[in-house]
Amino acid sequence: MTKRKRMNLSQLKKLSKMYAAALSLLLAICSGCQKEQTFTVKGIISDAEGQVMYLENVGISSVELLDSVTLPNNGKFEFTRPRPQYPDFYRLRLKNQLINFAIDSTETITLDADASTFATSYKIEGSENCKAIKAITLAQLDANQVLSRLRKEYEAKQLADTAYARQTIEVANAYKKEALKYIYGAPMSTAAYFALFQQIDGLLFFDLYDKVDSRAYGAVATSFDTFYPESPRAKHLHNLALQSIKVIRSQRPIDLDKLDAKEVSYMDVELPDVHGTPVKLSEIAQGHPTIVNFTAYQTEWSPSLNMELGSLYTKYSQRGLRIYQISLDADLHFWQNAASNLPWDCVRDPQTVYSEVASLYNVKQLPALFLLDKQGNLVKRVDDLLKLEEETKKIL
Repeated sequence: MTKRKRMNLSQLKKLSKMYAAALSLLLAICSGCQKEQTFTVKGIISDAEGQVMYLENVGISSVELLDSVTLPNNGKFEFTRPRPQYPDFYRLRLKNQLINFAIDSTETITLDADASTFATSYKIEGSENCKAIKAITLAQLDANQVLSRLRKEYEAKQLADTAYARQTIEVANAYKKEALKYIYGAPMSTAAYFALFQQIDGLLFFDLYDKVDSRAYGAVATSFDTFYPESPRAKHLHNLALQSIKVIRSQRPIDLDKLDAKEVSYMDVELPDVHGTPVKLSEIAQGHPTIVNFTAYQTEWSPSLNMELGSLYTKYSQRGLRIYQISLDADLHFWQNAASNLPWDCVRDPQTVYSEVASLYNVKQLPALFLLDKQGNLVKRVDDLLKLEEETKKIL
């Protein structure tokens, strides 16, 4: 009896250990499942005690503040957020310096930087795409520095017109050459998407209206369609690629089988008006010839531009003409006061001069004017204000 009892106790102990091991494994699995729903960004920012660092989500047309931290003496920080449903872009902001990165799934990104060189000399681990994004960012910053120097030399009349134009193009092409390594090397990656939409000196250098550049849009769009077909960025790329084809009237189609041929040929915009109400360009332009104008009310030329637009609107609004005017003013209240009495649709991009909408339209300088016909085709980019009325008559 005693021996059997001892054996039963021994078996019970073994069984208990097995249950405990199984329970531990189950908890570990559940814990792992929970962790798989988040991503983490952590690291050390040196010499930044007391400064506030922000974590932001960079959407297609807006930036959303997600979290912030006041950096301690040792500089350690950690953000844990729900993982995005599809690959998405984020950034850390310290004062006016930014570090961009992408999240594909549930990565743990480790980042070390110094507050004084936050945007350029940081070290990032945990994602090869994030390392590539850093390389792309540095290439962009290098190009911006060269362009800034060239502009100063040109304004000081130390550089002739032809030399300035030639060297500016060379700088742009140098950046594009670097970016294309990522775009064609791994077009399905977040690094490729990031490279495609970067600006240099306020310009989007991969021009939607250029036959060569349209191939880059097509490569990334096709890959995102394959790997992330339901992603908003994939659908956005589809529309851009289709617009590129329509605008340049290329006879060599990009392989995008799922493109909806009924989409309009311009990039739709939805921005708030003076009352804060979102206004969509597609709703304004539907069935109407439309002038799309990027502007800034605080400039010296704004009053004369609005007088010209007012003259056209008075003459042709009864024939269906619409105006969708996008302000890039930094001063919200100034814009609201100036735009409140204008008879056409006035909206403002809160990203101001960093507007992604403006960059996607490849706006090189202000004012910028585009003409849409009644069918929703972007038919003309008007660079000469003196020809605006003549070109507008053609779309009525």
